[in-house]
Amino acid sequence: MRCPVCEGLEGRAFQVVGERAYGRCGRCEATFLFPEHRPSPEAERAEYELHRNTGDDAGYRAFLAQVATPLLQRLAPGCSGLDYGCGPGPVLADLLREAGHTVALYDPFFHPDTGALATPHDFITCTEVAEHFHDPAAEFRRLDALLRPGGWLALMTRFQTDDARFAQWHYRRDPTHVVFYREATLRWLARHHGWHCEVPGANVVLMQKRPAPA
Repeated sequence: MRCPVCEGLEGRAFQVVGERAYGRCGRCEATFLFPEHRPSPEAERAEYELHRNTGDDAGYRAFLAQVATPLLQRLAPGCSGLDYGCGPGPVLADLLREAGHTVALYDPFFHPDTGALATPHDFITCTEVAEHFHDPAAEFRRLDALLRPGGWLALMTRFQTDDARFAQWHYRRDPTHVVFYREATLRWLARHHGWHCEVPGANVVLMQKRPAPA
């Protein structure tokens, strides 16, 4: 069984919950929904349109600050970035713009302007997005290509830690969540792409692309 994260053949059946079957990779430790159970694009969009996250919600801004704050501590003034998978309400982009950075938007459903994917960026944010990737290996290759040397990828996703509670886990129950990462999975991705990796807090990973040679 091929793992959609590392594309290795170490995947095996892990757990069946209701009608949904999951695999587990023995190499990168990702847990993933079998392809035949992934939602259609129409079902995905319908689920996303139920979200009600706005910039005037202090709780939501505090949630996003978990990734914005450590990222901002590592950025030089006036960087240009990309909010990849920004959704219908790009609040994180607003937080970064308030700090003096330029942020382009891309989302396949709500901001499908591929112009944002035509140039490299100093940083990319990918917040509550990676768990939706149907082809995460290809998505991470794209993100690597979109980063300038020395650029930062800031990722936030709920780490999968407890196999015993996986069936009841609220994060698993979202029908659009199709792949789940352990910290080890994200560190594997960093090693694979040659990125420096930091975990500044729970469920947050910052990865820096190798700077260009002097």
